[in-house]
Amino acid sequence: MTYHPKSEFVTVMMERGFLADCTDYQGLDEALLKGGMPGYIGFDATAKSLHVGSLIQIMMLRWLQKTGNKPITLMGGGTTKVGDPSFRADERPLLDAAAIDDNIAGIKKVFSAYLDYGDGPTDAMMINNAEWLDELNYLDFLRDIGRHFSINRMLSFESVKSRLDREQSLSFLEFNYMILQAYDFMELHRRYGCIMQMGGSDQWGNIVNGIDLTRRVIDGEVYGLTSPLLTTSDGKKMGKSQSGAVWLNPDMLSPYEFWQFWRNTTDADVGRFLKLYTELPVDECNRLGALEGSEINAAKVRLANEVTGLLHGADAAAAAEATAREVFEKGGIGDDLPTLTLSAADVGDGISIVQLLVKSGLAGSGKEAKRLISENGAKIDDAPLTDAGMMIDVGALASPIKLSAGKKRHALVQLG
Repeated sequence: MTYHPKSEFVTVMMERGFLADCTDYQGLDEALLKGGMPGYIGFDATAKSLHVGSLIQIMMLRWLQKTGNKPITLMGGGTTKVGDPSFRADERPLLDAAAIDDNIAGIKKVFSAYLDYGDGPTDAMMINNAEWLDELNYLDFLRDIGRHFSINRMLSFESVKSRLDREQSLSFLEFNYMILQAYDFMELHRRYGCIMQMGGSDQWGNIVNGIDLTRRVIDGEVYGLTSPLLTTSDGKKMGKSQSGAVWLNPDMLSPYEFWQFWRNTTDADVGRFLKLYTELPVDECNRLGALEGSEINAAKVRLANEVTGLLHGADAAAAAEATAREVFEKGGIGDDLPTLTLSAADVGDGISIVQLLVKSGLAGSGKEAKRLISENGAKIDDAPLTDAGMMIDVGALASPIKLSAGKKRHALVQLG
């Protein structure tokens, strides 16, 4: 469908590649023209930080605020207690209230880098769904809310259908979670006048449920908008690096490693990522994304600086770029490299180079470290590392050792 939006927010969503689908373009567009419109995205508090996979949603909330509207970050303090049924091989551990509150405090630090919180008409709000979910009476909830949900219809949603097609078991928790999310939307509308929910396109069914419930129970007019589920150009899920999740909190991933993740973007993704994750004008994003050869590397540095600057500040981005230049161009060590600090007791009579590659995060396992060495992909102090049986003693750590995996990933090992 071709729709020509009047509101600045929908225009930005379309131009920059944020928009997958919308329940009612015209209705949402007209609501946005009034200004100060509250819209929300929900985040479960399963860890102390969000990772880069959530950044597309955070940027949507940022643009909502920048275009004169009111973003709501809904924390799943209530829903985290039952856990999102993600159908992984290992179930998420259930968290107690103290751990959930601790996680919410950690996540708020990230949001505060992108959103201005306060009491003004366009200031962001952080709301915890435990505010209403903790008070629910189960029998009242079944009678007043459960009767509005058709199991037949819920089974038709893609997120459910795909699991049934794979013959994966579908727990009662799955349906409860969908109903609770729909109830969240209705309560946000009733309590705070929220009229839009956003999320990834995998949330479409849950968003539509919330819209239907709000209309049926309190006759409220609300809207849904989804973003595409993002993969890199080589088909990998956005948010993972070779060494694990790309966390947004600096105490879980250093600003240098965060910068390096963006500097290592594949050529084909540069223009798209500039539009999604920075505030550079669209024309400039397209120009930079079209560069080739060595020039595209300058565009990647620009991408890394812009994204790191938004999250960690311009000084952290500049320091990361300086460290990268020191490490890659001059073969030096650089002040900001990820560092593994060992005690003399840790080293003992000697510690294997394989263990050091794993402990420093350059390899995921001993097997991976040995393969890296056998394929000539590892270096120690910029010299090829060929002996997987090498032992490092306390004397060898009199000054820091630089370990490298490939050309772009480095770490320091030092004695504390």
